[in-house]
Amino acid sequence: MIALSLAQKVGAITRAAGDAIMAIYSGDFAVQTKADASPLTAADLAAQQVIATALAELDLPLPIVSEEARAADWSQRRQWSRYWLVDPLDGTREFVKRNGEFTVNIALIDNHQSVLGAVLAPVTGDLYVAARGAGAWLQQKADGPWQPIHARSLAQPATAAGSRSHGGPEHALLSQLVGDDYERLPMGSSLKFCLMARGAADVYLRLGLTSEWDTAAAQCVLEEAGGAVLDLAGAPFRYNRGESLLNPEFLAVGDGSVDWSARLQAATRD
Repeated sequence: MIALSLAQKVGAITRAAGDAIMAIYSGDFAVQTKADASPLTAADLAAQQVIATALAELDLPLPIVSEEARAADWSQRRQWSRYWLVDPLDGTREFVKRNGEFTVNIALIDNHQSVLGAVLAPVTGDLYVAARGAGAWLQQKADGPWQPIHARSLAQPATAAGSRSHGGPEHALLSQLVGDDYERLPMGSSLKFCLMARGAADVYLRLGLTSEWDTAAAQCVLEEAGGAVLDLAGAPFRYNRGESLLNPEFLAVGDGSVDWSARLQAATRD
């Protein structure tokens, strides 16, 4: 079990990073293009600096893997049992569009599992934190009360959260998993997981590339709220699996009581 107090401390770090992001969001900013064609702004780098400095000051000195820092080689990472996994600004495309659907993500990985997660939506101030065995919690403004959150039972029709900026051929598989009449809910960044964690959506199917820092923090929040994140073979999501930091395609769900593994196997067998 991980202490909720540690998750709340990490949540406070995401708020500090969010402040740095919002200082740039409110003005004019330039957009660079990284080698993978994804955008990069000064806000990504400012948040990275805040997070790296603050994590180093915790009484838990661990290595950091972050989108905006060069990752250690696999020969080194394979020796790690615990480390921080960070996306200082998840949803940079949404940041550039100024639609507010971006987040700050910090996760603690222990033995390939996400055991602590903090996800901040800087524009709304919503902060989601979770710790293994301590539940999932929402704080809607700084210094506000912490509210426990829970995913809902699978709705009929189901609500499928989907990417705001990345389209994909998910419809056929989703129809087999939850029925043809599901409702779509476009949303950017890791907020899709958080919607499920607070009972506002049911599934998120991702067919396409994501990176480990895109999912880890919100996975812990969703799992502690009663949900699950599975690869398309129905196995629980794991981290630091090899040299690549890319995730397999996945299904995130709110209702963990459903046998999603069986549904996935039946759907992908057809």
